[in-house]
Amino acid sequence: MTLDESLNQGNFLELRKTFAKRNSDVARALFDKKIPGNCTLTSSTIQKEIISVFANETTKRIIEELDGGFFGILDDESADISDKEQMALCLRFVDKIGQVKERFLGVVHVGDTTSLTLKAAIEKLLGANSLTLSSVRGQGYDGASNMKGSIKGLKTLIMEESPSAYYVHCFAHQFHLTLVAVAKKNVDCSVLFYSLAILLNVITSSCKRKDILREKQAEFLDAIGEFCDGSELVKVESLTFTMRTFDFVFIGQMMITIFGITNTLSKVLQKKDRYRERNDSC
Repeated sequence: MTLDESLNQGNFLELRKTFAKRNSDVARALFDKKIPGNCTLTSSTIQKEIISVFANETTKRIIEELDGGFFGILDDESADISDKEQMALCLRFVDKIGQVKERFLGVVHVGDTTSLTLKAAIEKLLGANSLTLSSVRGQGYDGASNMKGSIKGLKTLIMEESPSAYYVHCFAHQFHLTLVAVAKKNVDCSVLFYSLAILLNVITSSCKRKDILREKQAEFLDAIGEFCDGSELVKVESLTFTMRTFDFVFIGQMMITIFGITNTLSKVLQKKDRYRERNDSC
């Protein structure tokens, strides 16, 4: 099967095909027989340039949609595959017709996750899009001390410049943190999740083990041992013993029941109209 016959040619080529259908100039540049055959726009440099243009145009539309109004910011940090710390920033605002919108503004590299560094990164990203902290009317982060600290936390630093930028910790996230804290206080629960973490690590560290798990779930512990080195075989044997005990099975079934109940509450806490319902009832 040739590339042209393939149903899925990759994200970039599929994007290029879709864009060509919507733009006659692009279609002519790609498919005109007079154009050199090597003009396929698949060079990594050209791909990056095109994606950059798309990103700039998307951001431009977001700023136009905001139309100079007030907005809230949602921020989170995570290391990428190369272990570089990245900060992602989203805007939350009400558009001209009264609909609440959440838009991803961008992701930037940060040297560390201190509150001062994050504040500087947010200011720089907002400034690059002609936005300022003075227009911020809400903040939403996780519960880390560098984010919600009352003295040097990010929310405090931003409120010093924009006193109306009230901080709200996601209620569903608070609920999840509460469940984690309670589970850690119980030894049986801690053993359960610790064992599951080891089990996932053993399985996901080898493609062969994943295949074995798919083909022979009932016999996977015995079959997986054929591909384990000495140290991992000890882990497998230990897991086998632990998972066959009554306590492990009982706690596992109990946690499934508990999570089934708490999942319903978690979804309610994440409803967009939850605040409106609360206000109407007051």
